[in-house]
Order: sequence, then C-alpha cells, then structure tokens
Amino acid sequence: MSGFWTRQGIVPHLRWGFVALTLFMIGDGIESGFLSPYLAEHGFGPGQTSLLWSVYGFVVAVAAWLSGALAEAFGPRRVMLAGFVIWVVFEIAFLVALAQGDFTLMLVSFGVRGLGYPLFSYGFLVWVAMDTPESVMGKAVGWYWFFFVLGLGVISSYYAGAVIPLIGEFATLVTSLAFIGAGGVMLAVLVRARPQEPTSVATSLRSVLGAVTIVIERPKVGLGGIVRVINTLGFYAFVVFLGTFMVRDVGLSTPEWQTVWGTMLLTNILANIVFGYVADKIGRVRTVAWFGGLLCAASVPAFYYVPELLGPNFWAILVVGILYGAGLSGFVPLSAIMPALAPHRVGSAVAILNLGAGVSQFMGPVLAGLVAPIGVSGTLWVISGIYVAGIALTYCLRNREHRTTGLSTADHHLTERTAL
Repeated sequence: MSGFWTRQGIVPHLRWGFVALTLFMIGDGIESGFLSPYLAEHGFGPGQTSLLWSVYGFVVAVAAWLSGALAEAFGPRRVMLAGFVIWVVFEIAFLVALAQGDFTLMLVSFGVRGLGYPLFSYGFLVWVAMDTPESVMGKAVGWYWFFFVLGLGVISSYYAGAVIPLIGEFATLVTSLAFIGAGGVMLAVLVRARPQEPTSVATSLRSVLGAVTIVIERPKVGLGGIVRVINTLGFYAFVVFLGTFMVRDVGLSTPEWQTVWGTMLLTNILANIVFGYVADKIGRVRTVAWFGGLLCAASVPAFYYVPELLGPNFWAILVVGILYGAGLSGFVPLSAIMPALAPHRVGSAVAILNLGAGVSQFMGPVLAGLVAPIGVSGTLWVISGIYVAGIALTYCLRNREHRTTGLSTADHHLTERTAL
C-alpha cells in the first residue's frame, strides 16, 4: 500500500502531514468569509477592517518569503511547529482583544499571527520537496496544493456556513483552535523527519534574498511576478468588503454567502486541473490572458450588477462566484511560464512567483481600503481594470512560451496558492 501512495507522490512518512496541513488550513480559513462583516456589525469601520487585513497580509508576505530559508536552516518540522505555536498563542490573544473591542491589541495579535500559517504550510511544502523522489515530484506538489486549498477555502467555508447559525460567529472563530490544534498534534506525533544536515541560516537567507537579482537579469520574470500579484489581488480585496456588502446590503444570509465563497474555491480546485490541460492545447500565455485575466475582469463587476438587477438571488450570485473561481484558475500556467523565463535559475523565478503571491495578499486589503470612498461598484471596476492591465502584461511574456512545452501539467501547481 505504501508503494501505491509513493507512486502518487505521497511518501509514507509524510502522508499524515497532508492531513495535518488540511486540518491546519481549515482552522486558518474559517474566518475568511465572515470576519469582515462581523467586525462591521460590531462597530469597526471599513478603514479599520482594511488596516487589519493589510497588516496581516504584509506579515504573511514576509513569512512566505522567509519560510523556505528557515525550513532549510532549522528543518521543516521545527519551522512548522513554530508556526503552530505562534498561530495558537496569537489567535487566543486576538479573540480576547476582539471580545474586549480593543482594536490596537487586535491589530498586533492578528498581524503577528500572520507568521503562523506560512511557516506551517510552506514549511511542509519544503519538506515535501526535500523528501519526495524527483520522478513523482509533480504529483506530490499537485496533492500539496489540493489539500491546501481544500482546507483553506472549501471545507472551512462550508463548515462556517453550517456552524454559524447554530453557535454564532464568535464561537465559530473559537472552534478554529480545535482544527489548528488537531493539525499541530498530528504533526508532532505522526510525522517524523529523516536525518539531514541543515544549512546555515546565513547561507539560506542569502539564497532567498539573492533571488531578487533575477528581476534585473531577466526583467520578464519581474513582469511575471506582477501578473501573479494581479492574479489574487481581487480575491484578497474581497475578503475585506465583499462579504459585508453581500450580507448587509444585498441581503444574503451569512450561511448563504459562506456557501458562495466555498463553492467559488471548490471551482478553483477543479479548474486548476482543467486549465493545465487547456494551456497545453492552446498555449500558456493565451490561457493566462483570456481564461484568467478576461474571465476575472468580466466576473468581478458582476458581483455588484447581478444583485443590483436580481436582488439577493442566491443562485445567480453563486454562478458569478463559480465564474470568478474559474478565472482565478486561468492563471495557473504562470507556474510553467515563469521557470521557462529563466531556465538556468528556476529556483529564483519560482521565488519571485511566491513573493508575488505574498504581495497579493498584502496589497488586496490595501487596495480595498484606498478605493473604499468610491463605493462597492467603483471598487469592483478598479479591480476589473487591473485584471485588464494584467492581460497586456501577460502578453509581454509570450516570446519564450515555446520553451514551456516540456513542463508537465502537474508542474503548473508548483507555486499556485488559491489556490487561494
């Protein structure tokens, strides 16, 4: 049986790690769809909500950038356990601050908690990369992102939608500790590391920071990083305001919106595979531009105009969410395009793509806060325009597209967070 799982890319000593990852990401993702409207209901303004998510996103971006170096220096298991402890301690602090209405403590605790999930999740990604045979690495990374998004976006959203009517929003937030705790205990008890010689911290950090030079040597890699920022920019902006708009202004119930959010991410998981095959047929740049950029640009304003025309029509809004989730997946071939732009420095190109993912999580809430004065419709049009600009930037990458044909569909998942 172990031979079967190894052939699928899941080596025996790490198989419980995939389960631990899923449980951890369920706990981390429970709040995504309803925390912003919950804060609005309890007197926190849009500017405060945007600031909270922006600080969190900035810390996540830094942690995502450094997690690989730290995992190499200290070992993935230690880094994951550190992320687990940080998450639990500062989530408790955040819940206490939230109960007291202390925004300063909320900001500090929620921000520092942002170190937790990249150290845990990306630490495990490094572990997978270290211990998986090269012949099945594509499958292994594909499974990694499947379980990551399954926990972060799909199960967590459906769970929150089902539980909130029974116990309320605050108690639902508290239950996140149970999932995080289960994932952390499973890691500590069931997942063991192979003996290895860790590299020095200085060497690892130089390797990570040195990836910046690739942008100077290969400017198109930098453009690809910007396209990666654009990929999930709207998604992370939506975390700040879209749930509040749908519940407070449109009239969806919180469970209905959680179902839309979860289905959007479920679509994303399935469409990731579909667009990998599509890209091999029609070209990777073309897929990113038209199935990614155009579909996102068209579906984003629909989140405003469909409810405007049809009211709180759950099924119509669900369709819009499905289209946007599919559009996010249209960017998956970036994971194949970027290494081809720097074939002799693939690691550096991938680092820039990962950095783009982290910056996106930071810039999404910032963008939502900056354009809040123009209203929901104006904000959605700004986001749509950014996706249109992304189409043009994507075509700046096309002159090397012919070199991507040797990459497998599974490789497309290498740096994709949505992944959400």
